[in-house]
Amino acid sequence: MSNIAENVSTKVSNTANSYIGGAKQTLGETINNPDLAASGAAQKVQADTAQKFADAKTQAEAAAHKVGGNAQKSTGNILGDYSLEASGEGNITKGDLESRV
Repeated sequence: MSNIAENVSTKVSNTANSYIGGAKQTLGETINNPDLAASGAAQKVQADTAQKFADAKTQAEAAAHKVGGNAQKSTGNILGDYSLEASGEGNITKGDLESRV
């Protein structure tokens, strides 16, 4: 699976778990069930934390692709290597896409 598809899948999963945890917490508080409320709160915090970590990882990967792509593009331009220049442009684009997910 590509990084972008994996990042989207992770975001969907974490968002779903966060909402489910929040709903469990609210339900537990409403029906006066502290165990359910605590379980829901823990699930929500875990999902939110996992998403923050995933976002940071995605941004780091995007930055690495952009930096590497710029280096490839510049080197290809200097050497007249159009294939290397095109690879660099591809990595820059990949980094741009990753940073938007």
